[in-house]
Amino acid sequence: MQAVDVSVPARYYVRLAALLQAEGVDVERLLQPLGLSMSQLSEPEAQVRFTLIDRLLQQVVRASERSDLAFETGRRLTASSHSFVGFGMLSSATVDEALRFEARYFGLVMPSFQLRYRAAADHAELLVTPRVAMSHICLVFHLEAIALAALREISDLNGGILPRCLLDCAFPEPVHARRYEQELGDVSVRFESGPNASIRLRICENPRSLRLEMADSHALQVAEARCRALVQRAADGGRFADWVAMTLREVSDALPSLDELAASLNLSRRTVNRYLAREGTSFRELAGTIQHQIACERLTDKGMSVTEVAYSLGFSDASNFSRAFRDRAGCSPGDYQHRYRSRAE
Repeated sequence: MQAVDVSVPARYYVRLAALLQAEGVDVERLLQPLGLSMSQLSEPEAQVRFTLIDRLLQQVVRASERSDLAFETGRRLTASSHSFVGFGMLSSATVDEALRFEARYFGLVMPSFQLRYRAAADHAELLVTPRVAMSHICLVFHLEAIALAALREISDLNGGILPRCLLDCAFPEPVHARRYEQELGDVSVRFESGPNASIRLRICENPRSLRLEMADSHALQVAEARCRALVQRAADGGRFADWVAMTLREVSDALPSLDELAASLNLSRRTVNRYLAREGTSFRELAGTIQHQIACERLTDKGMSVTEVAYSLGFSDASNFSRAFRDRAGCSPGDYQHRYRSRAE
């Protein structure tokens, strides 16, 4: 996990500030030591350093008697909360297309976390994990808020109907856990403490069959162009490798080629190579790293064999996959899978 600071959109924390103000908390007093103010956070495109958000959340937890601030904050976030990313989601043809769009540009939504999305014939799954180091308070707050926001988004995209979902929260059960059962409808929730905090949300229905009423292909193109321009700005700021890695993680099948990735970002192959070289890496290096990370994730899925993982990553032969995996992990994929399942049991 990167021990670096990133800038994140301030708009999400304005919702939290409103909740605190409603219960009588002096938000300006909390913000002042951090060099922030409500007027700054309320600017439409305001950004704030994530380290400051971490410090703010630690103060908030001490100042508020409520345990459910993240729950409430997440429920107030809709797809339209995400600026141009939300515009693209709402203009998509299906829930599947909307979630793919969000995953592709999740770095514009919350750069401190990564969103992986994949879909099958009868379900879809979102996995959210941290990308930067943060305090435990900050980590759990964000994971819970993102989980609730994801459920709200799916419901809104699907005409106010939330399909049956399974939500795995890899963090301790909160004091307000009963609210999940009482207020989230057909959502099965499980909390589990562990060293690697994350959320995994499974939609138990074919997301390609869930069509959006506001689908607009032209509006989607406009949103795509705007998001690409923001990616270009990130590239100019020395964060292009992060965007390439995020795009590679978003795919659910075999990783795209360099030409395919360049086309998706509306850049030439040469430009992608130049940007990556400027940051001391290459497409081949990033693709190899991401492919190995995805392989490790899928090997821990009890429903997938080594051969199935190999084919899902685009390998035509399981032995080629095994050699590539051994080169990076120092063990075969079968040994890796066995060790993980032995620890889980």
